[in-house]
This record gives sequence, C-alpha cells and structure tokens, in this order.
Amino acid sequence: MKARIERLRAKLFERGLEALIVVHPPNRRYLTGFTGSAGIVLITENEADLITDFRYETQAMEEAPEVTVDIAAAGEFFHRAAKRLGARDVRKVGFEAAHLTWSAYQALTEAYAAEWTPTEGLVEALRMIKDAEEIARIRAAVDLADRAFTHVINAVKAGVRERDLSLELEWFMRRNGAEGIAFPTIVASGARGSLPHGVASDQPIGRDTLITLDYGAVRDGYVSDITRTIAVGEPPKELLAIYEIVRRAQEAALRAVRPGASAKDVDRAARAYIEEHGYGPRFGHSTGHGIGLEVHEGPAVSAKSEAVLEPGMVITVEPGIYLPGLGGVRIEDDVLVTETGAEVLTTSPKTLIVAG
Repeated sequence: MKARIERLRAKLFERGLEALIVVHPPNRRYLTGFTGSAGIVLITENEADLITDFRYETQAMEEAPEVTVDIAAAGEFFHRAAKRLGARDVRKVGFEAAHLTWSAYQALTEAYAAEWTPTEGLVEALRMIKDAEEIARIRAAVDLADRAFTHVINAVKAGVRERDLSLELEWFMRRNGAEGIAFPTIVASGARGSLPHGVASDQPIGRDTLITLDYGAVRDGYVSDITRTIAVGEPPKELLAIYEIVRRAQEAALRAVRPGASAKDVDRAARAYIEEHGYGPRFGHSTGHGIGLEVHEGPAVSAKSEAVLEPGMVITVEPGIYLPGLGGVRIEDDVLVTETGAEVLTTSPKTLIVAG
C-alpha cells in the first residue's frame, strides 16, 4: 500500500496539489486495503489517514495497518478531514470530482477554507497497472469462472429457464469461494441473444438456438468477466455463420494485444473483421475494457480510446454480433498484457459447444 500511496503523491505533486480526498470505495480499498462500506481517505505529503466510524474500528485496524485510522462519528468524516488539513496547514486540496456528491462537496468547503480542485482519474490511472498480488487475485477469479462454465454446461438443455442457469452459475461460484458475482449474470437465449445486456429472465431455453452466458466471480475483491455462446440443437445457419465470424474477430483482436499497442488498434482488429463480413452495424459496443477491483475500469478498448497498452494491464476482449429477432453471439476472454505480448487468462473452450 505504501508504494501505491507514494505513486499517488507523485501525481499530486505534478498537479501542484498538497492533498487528495478519496471517497470512491474501490480507490479507498486500493490505497488502504480497507473493505468497509463507510469511510474516506486523506492523502497529504507525509500522512495517509483512513477516516471511518465506530462500526469498522477493529476491521480498519486489521485491514489497513499502513495508514492512520481515525474514528469519527457517522456524518462527521469531512469535518474530521478538515481538522487534519488545518493542523497540517494544507491549502491546495484535490477531490474526486466523479465520485463526490454535491452535498459532500458543500460539507467539505464549509468545513475548511482551501483551494479545492476537482480531479479526474488520479487513483484509477494507478489501478490500470496491476501488481503481482492483484494479478494473482484476478487469476483466481478467472479460474473460478472457467470452472463454473464447465459445471453449467451439464445443466443447459431445452426447457430450462434462463434464470435457472444464472442461479446455477452463481451457486457454483459462491460455493467454491466467490465472495460475490461481478455483475448481474447475463443469460440470453434465442431472440434475446440480440440483447448485449440481456440479464437472465424467466424465458425457457428453446430448441435449435444459441445462448449467451456473460458472468464473473469476485475473489478477494478482484473480478473476472467471461462470455461464451453455446448452442442447443441446430441453430439457424446465419447464427452459426456469425458465431464463426465473432470467433475469428476475437482471435484477430487477441493477436493485437501487446505492450506498446494502442487500445484503439485492438478494437480495430476485431471491428474490421466483422465489417469485412457485412455485420459492422450489428457490433455496436466497444471491444473491451479493463478489469480489477471493478468490472469496468481503464483502459477502455474502443475506437475512441487513447490508451496505450502496458505490462500489467488486464483487459477483456469481447466482440459480438447482434441480430434483432434472431439472436446474437459474443465471446469474451480476460487478457493480461505481459512484457512480451499477452496471456489469455480465460481457458474455457471457444469452439461451438452443442448442449442439451
């Protein structure tokens, strides 16, 4: 944690700031290790304070031994931060503009007279590059998601509700060590496969169709994110054709992942292949995103992204094609950018599986 805080201090110095108020829970956890639901972090030149309330006193002491834990009454966190800023004569203070509410901002500015400066993505930029411990946790989350896929295949058959498959996935992951699911599980079958975010419904799985499963596990705070599309019976020829197109588009994007490559070029590799086969308008989302403490974090892997890939980044690669009224296909892997190229962490098969 100390190394992370020192890197953040360097960023503050570059911007002429003397302190930063951190309120976003994933950023708070990244800097201190604290997993409680209430608290703020104050970073100054020589001090790092975690301000929380009585409920979390013991937990904070155990989880965040490298920072100063300060217990304040609920609702008094910003007043306590103001006292600490005043005691250190700090005048140029940054705050997380994307995460601080208007009422909290008012409380801060009323509690302490300073040059308050909105910041964007200071901690998030640090989080894009994972250290060895973070990568190990992501590997564990990916491994659990892969094992869940192997398990759920046996439950896929015509007549089973989408919601039942979702529950089977979630039950397996929780029973085998997940502390939660990374996001609401997507199970989209038949025509619902054209919904990129088709959260599991009560619809029974039909015959001769495709099913998209998109889900992830949380292990020690870090997430996985996997998508596989499988068949039941003999789907229409066009669905089988787009499955192969998406599979090859994903392979093209995976080949483009390497240190020094632009995220935009990874997106382009997948998008160009799909466009060449006439389905460009039916691929309307980005090719991927970073994962870590959150399921959607930097870097963006999109046509507009300015990010350059660096070793230690973990991204998803997930092109898709969606045909309203017929169905859809998406294939997604979690990928670690290495010193020499890329390592695909997800191991579930991508040849089309016919279940049921």
